[in-house]
Amino acid sequence: MHIIQSKATRLFVILGGFFIANALIAELIGVKIFALEDTLGFSPLNWNLFGNQGSLNLTAGVLLWPVVFIMTDVINEYFGKRGVRFLSYLAVGLIIYAFIMVYMAIALTPASWWIGINVDNGVPDMQLAFKGVFGQGLCIIIGSVVAFLIGQIIDVIVFHRIKKATGEKRIWLRATGSTLVSQFIDSFVVLYIAFILCPQCTTGLTPWAFSLFLAVGTVNYIYKFVIAVLLTPVIYLAHYLIDSYLGEKLATELKLKAAES
Repeated sequence: MHIIQSKATRLFVILGGFFIANALIAELIGVKIFALEDTLGFSPLNWNLFGNQGSLNLTAGVLLWPVVFIMTDVINEYFGKRGVRFLSYLAVGLIIYAFIMVYMAIALTPASWWIGINVDNGVPDMQLAFKGVFGQGLCIIIGSVVAFLIGQIIDVIVFHRIKKATGEKRIWLRATGSTLVSQFIDSFVVLYIAFILCPQCTTGLTPWAFSLFLAVGTVNYIYKFVIAVLLTPVIYLAHYLIDSYLGEKLATELKLKAAES
């Protein structure tokens, strides 16, 4: 039988492709900061945390990171730690590769006519716009990649410990629980590296005050917490669809192998 004819192989490729695509897209769109209150059509909350006041301004990347971590749990369920670890390392490698290509594209000399092609639309310099959108700072890239890897490792560990304690029951607990723990770590690690540790070591820029770091990290985590809980039904839907596709025998076999790994 050809390898692609295997349902398990096809499932791993589909889940892995979706997992990596979401991780990569989250990195690329993460340069945009959006106002959650304005987007939803209500007045700014003007929260006050750790002596810092502000509104819910979030990176667009938070739209997809909860999905990435839920995908981690689904892959973990059927392909175990080794499957998640392989896809995590592959995702990090492709993210780094993508940013290298982006920086190479930024360095290319733009065509003279292209620079001003959108002047009438309010974009006087397309080269500066391209660089501003895609040219993320090195600190943010480092922080994001390190936080992603740490979050993935913690997600896998918590997931299997909960599953070992509860067995096949309570899918919501091991999936949502592991996501909430890993997202907590991820939310603070990325900010600490990108805006406190890295600026002091490499750029010479003024690092964030620790109170600001705590405030922004807390707001980001609360958002991820709410989204992860709201997405819990999606986990059950994913399990139902996958079990239906694989069949009871193959699905059970994959889960047992994943647990043993």
